[in-house]
Amino acid sequence: MLIAAVSLLDDLRDFPFAVKLGAQFAAALVAVGSGISAVRFDLPLIGGVALGAAGPVLSLGWILFVTNAMNFIDGLDGLAAGTTLVTCLFLAAIAGLHGGFFVYTTALLLAGGVAGFMPFNWPRARIFMGDVGSQFCGFMLAVLGIAATHYQDVQLSFLVVPLLLSGVLLDVAFTLARRALAGKNLARAHRGHLYQVAHRAGVDPRLIALVYWGFAAFGGLVVIGFLGAATGWKPVVVFAPLIPFGAWAGFVARRARAAQIGDWG
Repeated sequence: MLIAAVSLLDDLRDFPFAVKLGAQFAAALVAVGSGISAVRFDLPLIGGVALGAAGPVLSLGWILFVTNAMNFIDGLDGLAAGTTLVTCLFLAAIAGLHGGFFVYTTALLLAGGVAGFMPFNWPRARIFMGDVGSQFCGFMLAVLGIAATHYQDVQLSFLVVPLLLSGVLLDVAFTLARRALAGKNLARAHRGHLYQVAHRAGVDPRLIALVYWGFAAFGGLVVIGFLGAATGWKPVVVFAPLIPFGAWAGFVARRARAAQIGDWG
């Protein structure tokens, strides 16, 4: 409720970034304080690593990053909503197969809300998610990513949601790293995300949305492969999303050069 309320007010009044970040941090504290916090990290070949006191800190950072990542990615018709829908459906299916009732139910509820919204937002948007939608979806997906690891004695890897959101997270991480190396203000609004550069270079926004839905679907298949793979293959499988993302980044770079987009922003 806090995320939705402050985000709605931000849509109406355009709060400074510090106010939005403060609200996100407070909401994340509520989630972590209620017990939704990572306690261990399962690494391929190494096994479970107890996080101890670092668990709540890492959980807070994860929630803030995903909340803002979904907000950053909500810039084209159907992109954030469709990615959320595909992610939720895969997450519900995986949790259902492993007996995670809380994650299964919550993911389906979020999927139902987004599915009802989608016809008004894609292929041509008549309404938009705004911060109230994108930040809420990001917050819930981040929380579900943590909850999936230890709720109701169901042990799933913490990598499930990062793999499902690999397209979004890689786009945001790539953009932040590129802007940091260029010495640009990371908190300032820009149009330098890969999906934005692709749109500026003339790629159909409907196609861009489908590409990012495809990233989520591919991430879901990778999760299924990862959970069923032998221990020795897990480190290989987990890096599979880098292949389609690398191909997408190369395609966008070529289109940007052809369109003579010098500064990506």
